[in-house]
Amino acid sequence: MKFSVGYQITEEGEDESFADIVRDFQDRIAEVYFPWLDLPSGRSPMTMRDGFVDWTGQQKLESDLKAFKKMGIKLNLLLNANCYGAHGLSEQLENRVCSIIAHLFEETGLDSVTAASLMIARAIKKNFPQIDVRASVNMRLGEIKAFQYVEDLFDSFNLQREYNRDLQKIAEIKGWTDSHGKKLYLLANSGCLNFCSGQVFHDNLVAHESEIMGMRNIRDWNPSVCWNYYANRKHWVAFLQNSWIRPEDLHHYEKLFPVVKLATRMHANPRKVIRAYCEGHFNGNLLDLLEPGHGPVFQGYIINNAKFPKDWFEKTTACRKKCDQCDYCSRVLKEVLERIE
Repeated sequence: MKFSVGYQITEEGEDESFADIVRDFQDRIAEVYFPWLDLPSGRSPMTMRDGFVDWTGQQKLESDLKAFKKMGIKLNLLLNANCYGAHGLSEQLENRVCSIIAHLFEETGLDSVTAASLMIARAIKKNFPQIDVRASVNMRLGEIKAFQYVEDLFDSFNLQREYNRDLQKIAEIKGWTDSHGKKLYLLANSGCLNFCSGQVFHDNLVAHESEIMGMRNIRDWNPSVCWNYYANRKHWVAFLQNSWIRPEDLHHYEKLFPVVKLATRMHANPRKVIRAYCEGHFNGNLLDLLEPGHGPVFQGYIINNAKFPKDWFEKTTACRKKCDQCDYCSRVLKEVLERIE
């Protein structure tokens, strides 16, 4: 199994670059995914200074992409914002997207693009048949019908993360993608709440973050559902009921996913994440491997990854997902939750 990892640009004075990390694990990294500097994506803009895009990072980005390509690593451009506002169907957006892809294809050998916009997917299929078009995890594609509706627009798909622990459903979807010449990917370390009620709201905010930063905004309120929810300790058990997969359990997916995606683009320590999943084990706070990690909201406690019971994977992939009728995760939380000074 190999990994698709999210690029982050190196700030001046940092000890190591992301290229250094990739180089150390290049035999296990199949792909690096990255955003364009001034187009919305599924996370905050990569380089900002005083509320504006810092274009000095473009040269560094393209230099690193060329270095990855020389290592035999594929390149995946993120154009996966959930909203492009008034430009959502515009020729202006289509032309801009095509211009960026043409530039990257020529300069770096771009291999694929991840999109959430059907218009962007269509534009790429029409103008760049050699580019693999991948459906974003933000599209929440978890049923075969959902794949069928857009199979003419996408060559590959990211599975809806809420089904990461449903091996029967994954096998069914993998059977369909294989039989239709499509590829399937899985995001292993999302820290998001399963079936989050605020995901669309939050994705829209992220897509317009550069505009929002220029507004006088509401204070004393965090718009992220998860941070507010975990503020109440009685909700901590929900953390165990989400979609993340421990490094120790990822080998169970090897026949289903030759390449697995790791969220590292905004992570404070991408080396730690990549190392843990490449090595297949981790002794430490499981919150440290996820994006978002929610460490601060757990108020002096960690989730000790070494203390998970031996039946964790078997139980969580075979259960009926009726969390309101089961106490297994509540019992496990008592075992793995550890107070720290």
